[in-house]
Amino acid sequence: MLETHEIETAPNPRTTLIVLHGLGADGYDFVSICGELKLAALGPIRYVFPHAPQRPVTINNGYVMRAWYDIRVTDLVREEDEGGLRESQQQIAELIARERERGVPAERIVVMGFSQGCAMTLMTALRYPERLGGAVGMSGYLPLASLAAAERSAANADLPIFLGHGRQDPVVPLARGAASRDALRGMGHDVEWHDYPMPHSVCAEEIADINAWLLKQLG
Repeated sequence: MLETHEIETAPNPRTTLIVLHGLGADGYDFVSICGELKLAALGPIRYVFPHAPQRPVTINNGYVMRAWYDIRVTDLVREEDEGGLRESQQQIAELIARERERGVPAERIVVMGFSQGCAMTLMTALRYPERLGGAVGMSGYLPLASLAAAERSAANADLPIFLGHGRQDPVVPLARGAASRDALRGMGHDVEWHDYPMPHSVCAEEIADINAWLLKQLG
């Protein structure tokens, strides 16, 4: 089981947000940003912030850092680390299953992530065997895109998805995020898309849009 940091807004939460960080960060990276969400209308919430495993990352000269999977080339879609992606998918699915065991219904569990965390959000949520509450992706892309339609579960074939992206993103270009949006819409998903005047980051407008989307999906 992945190591996690957790925050509960009140006892006995019935909603869970599993928040996945980006390359080289850790689970604490999004604690303050999630603290800006105003979701009291949803009742008690458990935030689960997993720490990715330590692994060498090819494009960073093989340095060992927290990463959900290896990145071998800068365009992100050639030579994908399928083994690493699937290993992390399984680990994140185990966190979802643990929330189910703790009494949170699957439809009240949302997976959200930034950059590599966005890729893992889409990788995991589409394939999870029970219908989830939704998926939120920030500044990322759909991994193993050619396999997504065939491998997604029937339960999440119409999973609602939020995608946000910076127009000046030099790490995951806007076109990569837009292509993922189009692929997901082509599969029949209701994708709410927003782009923002920012680089590879998160802005206050995006947090507000995510807040509104979560209230709509879970309210």
